[in-house]
Amino acid sequence: MPFTIDSARNIFSSNTLAADAVPATIARFNQLSAEDQLALIWFAYLEMGKTITIAAPGAANMQFAERTIQDILDMTPLEQSQVMCDLANRADTLVGRIYATWTPNVKLGFWYALAEEMAKGRIAAIPEGYKLSANANAVLATISGLEGGQQITVLRNCVVDMGYDTKKISNFKRISAPVAPPKEFAQRTKVKIEGIDNSTIFNYMNNLNANDFDALIELFTPDGALQPPFRRPIVGKDNVLRFFREEC
Repeated sequence: MPFTIDSARNIFSSNTLAADAVPATIARFNQLSAEDQLALIWFAYLEMGKTITIAAPGAANMQFAERTIQDILDMTPLEQSQVMCDLANRADTLVGRIYATWTPNVKLGFWYALAEEMAKGRIAAIPEGYKLSANANAVLATISGLEGGQQITVLRNCVVDMGYDTKKISNFKRISAPVAPPKEFAQRTKVKIEGIDNSTIFNYMNNLNANDFDALIELFTPDGALQPPFRRPIVGKDNVLRFFREEC
């Protein structure tokens, strides 16, 4: 029997934890000023290895951002600060338009790379003695208290809408990172979920973990849909496959 988005929501038991804190935290972040948003991102990255878990971006993803990062490194500290403020303010700049073409994972990696360069003294640092506003500090404290996966989801959503508005760019085309090849069958592990015995669910999870998107998409009907966390459903096999290849 095929699943619908509504029926899929009832697969797991009522005891399954819900990420209610994630959309609320994202909404609170979006209400902050551009200055507070930037400061919070930097403080969040400074917490790496302490309370916030951020995975280092893969080399394949970051090849699209390398030129822009180098251009920023060649700027004066004042120019660097202006570029970052422009991104947060969604200003119409060259960097803002380039940033808009990246996938969410590249955007997340871009800020990760800038944070590393800040630690090396090559990117304009947070002014010594700078303190977050009370609202920004409360959001950071909330992020620090989330689970690792929730932290990534929040930070990812914090940076995904920065840069120039793609709706205002004619002939907009998102840049996709090369898709990692599927794992060899001998290297694949099988997922186990307590209380779940549906083969479709396990095939979905196992193929997703193995980057085997061609096998994964065959689980969907032609008009099938995917409901990513805190986003609108993605409808149609072609659109779902594009999502997997760009963002997974």
